[in-house]
Amino acid sequence: MTDTNIITNSEALGEIVIAPQVIETIVAIAAAKIDGVYSLRNKRFADLIGKKADGRGVYVRQDEDKVIVDIYVYLTYGVSVPSVAMTMQSVVKENVLDMSNIVIDEVNIHVAGVVPEKTPKPDFKDLFDEDFLDVD
Repeated sequence: MTDTNIITNSEALGEIVIAPQVIETIVAIAAAKIDGVYSLRNKRFADLIGKKADGRGVYVRQDEDKVIVDIYVYLTYGVSVPSVAMTMQSVVKENVLDMSNIVIDEVNIHVAGVVPEKTPKPDFKDLFDEDFLDVD
């Protein structure tokens, strides 16, 4: 992830700028809800010890005019890897476009492993910071 902001719209009234962390959060939630996805995987050691868990396993970068997303996941045993990956790509692109009006040019899925059937899937709330999902 870079610290640069992603500019979504520039008009006479001003600019709308969305931080990459917001895109990472949207992508992480969309990816975690897809059938066949066991959990997201941290790529960097800093993600393991960081306090914020909302973007773990998701990395957004901007290369010239392209927005590229890398998602690192563990899949559930028995699912079709290509099918889950293609579903994840389309769902992520749609969710980000709907919520931020940003077009994702590439969604790269990195399957880190397959988890056996007997391993219980983590609760959705365990994947994110406890304050993150509170809507009170």
